[in-house]
Amino acid sequence: MKIAIASDHAGYEEKEQLKPVLDELGIQYEDLGTFSREAVDYPDYARKVADQVAGHRVEQGLLVCGSGTGMAIAANKVPGVRAAVAWNEDIARLAREHNDANVLTLAARVTPFPELAKIVRAWFATKFDGGRHARRVEKISEIEQDELAHHAMR
Repeated sequence: MKIAIASDHAGYEEKEQLKPVLDELGIQYEDLGTFSREAVDYPDYARKVADQVAGHRVEQGLLVCGSGTGMAIAANKVPGVRAAVAWNEDIARLAREHNDANVLTLAARVTPFPELAKIVRAWFATKFDGGRHARRVEKISEIEQDELAHHAMR
């Protein structure tokens, strides 16, 4: 599996600490930045990862910022992306199993690193269940397509 990862300045250290976890799991990754603790705008990095996921250049994405929320909001603006903030292992599993989420966002400022590592392990160990959940995920795609068509008519 190949993924794209990125962070803003608030998540930079945690992103760097998660790389050995990804290596341990055998997950290849492309690091799209940031590459220091210097302040940056999180939407720029969320978009880089989301574009890679939506363009099928990678299978999934991993984003780290202070709360996880800003990255998720920005990434979810890209059609085809289903970004989920996970603050524990159960939420990570449910996001994958039920929602077929394809981008994990993490909260560096409020989640201790050992928990972040557990969340990442749970996320990548979990597959989409399909079944009744597939119908619901398809409805999300329909909403997205309807919105794209609506905006194209403006």
